[in-house]
Amino acid sequence: MAEPTVTPTFCRICEAGCGLLATTEGDRVVRLDPDKDHVASQGFACVKGLKFANLHHSPDRLDHPLKRVGDRWERVSWDQALAEIGAKVRALRAEHGPDSIAGYLGNPAAFGSFHAVAFNAFLEGLGTSQSYSSASQDLTNKYLVAKRLYGHELLQPIPDLDRTDLVVLIGTNPAISQMSVVQVPRAMARLKAVVERGGRVVSVNPRRTETARAVGDHLFIRPGTDVFLLASFLHVVLSEDAVDRALVDAHTTGFDDLAAVVADWAPERTEAVTGVAAAALRALVADYLAADGASLYCSTGVNMGPHGTLAYWLLNVINAVTGNLDHAGGALVRTPPFDFQKRSMATGLGVSDARSRVGGFEAILGTFPASLLADEITTPGEGRIRALFVSAGNPVLSVGNGERLAAALDELELVVSIDLFRNETAEHAHYVLPACDWLERPDVPFVHAFAGLQVAPWLQYTDAVVPRSGVRREESWILARLADACGGGLGAGAPGRGLAWVLGRARRLPVIGRIADVSDARLLALVLAVARHPVRSLRRHPHGVLLPDVAGGEFLGRRVFTGDGKVHLAPPDFVAAAAGLEADFEAERTDTGLRLITRRERHSHNSWTHNAEPFVGGDRTTNRLQIAAEDAEAAGITDGGRALVRSKAGEVEVEVAVTDDLMPGVVSLPHGWGHADAGGLTVARAHAGVNANVLTADGPDGIEPLSGMARMTAIAVEVEPA
Repeated sequence: MAEPTVTPTFCRICEAGCGLLATTEGDRVVRLDPDKDHVASQGFACVKGLKFANLHHSPDRLDHPLKRVGDRWERVSWDQALAEIGAKVRALRAEHGPDSIAGYLGNPAAFGSFHAVAFNAFLEGLGTSQSYSSASQDLTNKYLVAKRLYGHELLQPIPDLDRTDLVVLIGTNPAISQMSVVQVPRAMARLKAVVERGGRVVSVNPRRTETARAVGDHLFIRPGTDVFLLASFLHVVLSEDAVDRALVDAHTTGFDDLAAVVADWAPERTEAVTGVAAAALRALVADYLAADGASLYCSTGVNMGPHGTLAYWLLNVINAVTGNLDHAGGALVRTPPFDFQKRSMATGLGVSDARSRVGGFEAILGTFPASLLADEITTPGEGRIRALFVSAGNPVLSVGNGERLAAALDELELVVSIDLFRNETAEHAHYVLPACDWLERPDVPFVHAFAGLQVAPWLQYTDAVVPRSGVRREESWILARLADACGGGLGAGAPGRGLAWVLGRARRLPVIGRIADVSDARLLALVLAVARHPVRSLRRHPHGVLLPDVAGGEFLGRRVFTGDGKVHLAPPDFVAAAAGLEADFEAERTDTGLRLITRRERHSHNSWTHNAEPFVGGDRTTNRLQIAAEDAEAAGITDGGRALVRSKAGEVEVEVAVTDDLMPGVVSLPHGWGHADAGGLTVARAHAGVNANVLTADGPDGIEPLSGMARMTAIAVEVEPA
């Protein structure tokens, strides 16, 4: 038996990137433990990271390329798969044009250094504008707001938790899912530290979350009404003239138009729909204004609602006009060691003015709403999708109205899935290509470190913990070779953009120009050298290194990328959309029905962690509908019973759990379940649960009109005994 080896590394399941110690025996990972010496997580890690070895060693893992032949799967070589895929793509491009080829990128790509870059470069090389991603299920509203206000989608202000006096958390639950967009290892420890030093943490949520039970105060709010709460919050700020006039005059435009938007939204008016008492909101605003450094932060509970873009817009402008933007303890936009935003503006990487063929939605961070995929496949005409590449994604489960999308996929002439497992979407593929997981590749916390999205900046390099099994390959390797086979090249269709730019513009190292030389290790060496943190230096610090931490003053007047260098407080399309809030407010006042919110669970992550017993064992064999006792009684259902949950989009039958953690009028169902049709996920299929997204509408009329965000929360439902 091989002697155990302990290797410092870090988790890449979610944004937090917690440090881990991987114990291996030969090629096998025998355990994963928290790294107490890690510069950021300091010994914290959640169960998902600690139990990931069960997924890594799952007997269902893909080791070889597969080709669907009739109703069965056949193992094929890389050469055969690439040649056949390439020939089909070349033929489709020649007959129907480049937009007949589309790509869908899933959530895990955000936590690998070059996955998303390589995927986008692959599509750019093909010359297609048909790019889709899971971002439109959880956060494209944030990207759009940043684009309008600050000039770039990834200029995202993040709460300065280590110095704040007050943070208001709206629609987020860090105790379960850390925090979204921002990288915050030890989120709960940081929030508790705010209270311990005399500050305040306030959770605003329709559910008394695990976070709210553990730290700070909690306010119930009716789902989908966050925009009215934030309008009233800003109304109070302006009515009390609590505006940082020097900041507004020097660094912003549109203040008067912004003020007009919220002029009529007093808290005494909006409490009728939000459920938040006017006195409680005014007291919260008073505390916010009295704090020396405060911020509002929201996540998917707001993003996925009916007004995600307008709500996030108001949240940002509140932080700005009160002087809390670019201020210690407030909301910071950091300058990263490798200024990705500045370089991408200069090169055009990810920049697009394209509009979707169906619905005319603008591309945000280069991608269209995934909820349009079924329409884009089935609607005749020029640009109709005929082939789809899916990388690290499962849109059949994670996009609304998945049955319709599954049927649409069966109309395509080519579907290619790049993944760890043969999931529900891969069941409709013609080829499934085996990717490495994060234990099998080198990495740095690339996106968050190089986009300035860390509460406390840090950097860490990890080599692969174990060698690849079978003929699995890194996504950058797969996509480079697909590009070659399909005749597109990496970014060749857009000179100076994509991975071609990364390969051709690096300094001090030999340029990698050949497809055969593309690998994560080589690409990391190039980028880290340019960022002046070479691999050899980072290897001397296996538990990570802290980077300079500047508390404000880096953003305003320096790195705002709008045409005039100022924050645009009142984008015309946002102001116009806000005029429609009156009608929505009246509808809310008369709506007394139940609203569904979705939620994450401690032992699962989106749709891809259910295929191992530690995540679905014990009482976690399914997802359950939570409902308040008085609503359960009114519906005639009991704890442990079964209920039908019906929306305009569909219905599910689910087990019920009665709770006192929900405000009346709200029901809650975990998302990511529903694996009954996953032939390649034997464990998950045995614990299928129900897919909450069956209740979610798709298509151009079913999504938020500004950002194309899926409306996956605040869904009107009826509940009755099954």
